[in-house]
Amino acid sequence: MGSLTETIDLKRYGRLLAKATPRVITTEAEHERALAVVDALVERGERDMTPEEDALLDLLTNLIRDYEATAYPPRVKSKPGEMVAFLLDQRALGPSDLWPVIGSRGRVSEILSGRRSISKEQAKKLAEFFHVRADLFI
Repeated sequence: MGSLTETIDLKRYGRLLAKATPRVITTEAEHERALAVVDALVERGERDMTPEEDALLDLLTNLIRDYEATAYPPRVKSKPGEMVAFLLDQRALGPSDLWPVIGSRGRVSEILSGRRSISKEQAKKLAEFFHVRADLFI
C-alpha cells in the first residue's frame, strides 16, 4: 500500500477538506451535515469519484460510524426480572412494594432472581404500577 502522497493530489484533497471541514461529530446537526456530504459524494458514483473524493468519503464514513456507535447504541433487551429491579431502584422502592401487585413475597423474590417468568397478567399489573409498557416485562 502506497503513502497518501502517492495516491492523491494533496492540494486538491486540501481544497476538499477545506470545503467539507470534517471533524469529530458530536451533535446531531454535525451528523446530518456529514451525511449530506456523503450523499453528494455517493451520487457522483464510484467511477466518477476522484481519489481525493474517495479519501474524503472514507474519512466521513468513519466519523459518522463513530458518532452513530455512541449516539445510537444497539438496544439490548433486559431480562424481565432485571427490568423490575431497575424500576424499583429508580423509584427508590423495595421488593415489598410489589407484594400487593404480584401477590406474594415468594413470587416477587423468584421474579427478581430470574427463577420465575412474568405472566401476561402480572406484566399488565407491573405496567400499571410503574406507568410503563407491559412488553418491558415479557
